[in-house]
Amino acid sequence: MALLGGLEPYTSQAIQCPSSYNSGVELLPLSLLVVFALLLGSLIGSFLNVVIYRLPAGISVVWPRSRCPHCGHVLSPLELVPIVSWVVQGGRCKNCKRPIPLRYPAVEGLTAVLFGVAALLRPVFPELVFIWAFIALLIALAFIDIDTKTLPNSLNYGGIFLGLLGAGFLGFPQNFQAAVDGGLMGAGLVALFAGYGGWLYNRFKDGPREGPFGVHQVHLAAMVGALGGMLGTVGGTWLGGLGIVVGLLNASLNARTGKVFALHDSLTLGLGALAPIVAWLLGLSPLESLRGMLVSAGGMALAGMLYWWLRNPSDKVEPAPAEENLEGYVSVMGYGDVVLAGFLGVWLGFSSLMVAVFIAVFAGAIIGSILRRFGGDNQIPFGPYLAIGGLVAFFYGKAIVQWYLGYIGLA
Repeated sequence: MALLGGLEPYTSQAIQCPSSYNSGVELLPLSLLVVFALLLGSLIGSFLNVVIYRLPAGISVVWPRSRCPHCGHVLSPLELVPIVSWVVQGGRCKNCKRPIPLRYPAVEGLTAVLFGVAALLRPVFPELVFIWAFIALLIALAFIDIDTKTLPNSLNYGGIFLGLLGAGFLGFPQNFQAAVDGGLMGAGLVALFAGYGGWLYNRFKDGPREGPFGVHQVHLAAMVGALGGMLGTVGGTWLGGLGIVVGLLNASLNARTGKVFALHDSLTLGLGALAPIVAWLLGLSPLESLRGMLVSAGGMALAGMLYWWLRNPSDKVEPAPAEENLEGYVSVMGYGDVVLAGFLGVWLGFSSLMVAVFIAVFAGAIIGSILRRFGGDNQIPFGPYLAIGGLVAFFYGKAIVQWYLGYIGLA
């Protein structure tokens, strides 16, 4: 069943699993499925509130029991009923009468609504279970980013793994090869946004050197991937992925020697940008050069972030050290956004990811200007905008791409 476009309207008739997963048991009528989704979503939203608060604090999300952050009162089951408890208690703790933030029922309500919408748009199992997990992860990531300006690796890589798992065993949200390509190219796209943006913003100043993995290895991989992609396939091997190999060799050398060997950003980013132009002048494929650049940069960025996460698996947000950034280099985007783009690329594919990025940039410009007008310096990081764009693109991305291609006469 098509995600959109070919999606047929559903009535209240019973919904069954597609033949490849059919156990011969009827599931719920659509109306009951939506009600179930709303109830489940509110419960999951209640758990997400725990994740949003505890994960950056380095506290277990399953123990101890939920309690009032002001007086430490342990909440009873009746005080944990999503939305209803907050309304009945007048938005205050039953014990100390201190106010409970409106965001708690808001997260529960948002999750419930999105689960219900997903059930309406894609009432097919087991895909719907994956979609609910996708929604829950994005909600948690968005609110944690708002609170801490960080995106936990456990949630980002969990989303990547879940998407690849579904693609490998179910062909959902897309086939496995498309999921891998989308994840690598998505991460590469945002990593290069960060790379070129920082390079230009800092007036071509070289970024801080980190080892064994750092942005310099990502930029090296991008350059080699762009040059290799320009040459296409040789002996059955696509050379666009050569950048990942070279980047990993550079990181291995750094780890073995304890030093950081890195080329200057002006060389790697400059040659990387020139490669598609040279490919076009030589009658080769500039698109394959761009693809090699994105795949190699994305693969290196995801590998590097995975390395640092495995070195320190905690998602606890620590205060930034006072001596940080002595070189005065300003980063225009964090690498948590890079991994989030890889997560979305696995689920959406590259074309729909471009829709998500466009929506994120557009929403960021509009909401950011409003906040600057009325909220001063209280700005929202890019992660929540990417989450919004990802949700819209998941359900409507293919339709938007087809509409746009038709609009410019390329459908």
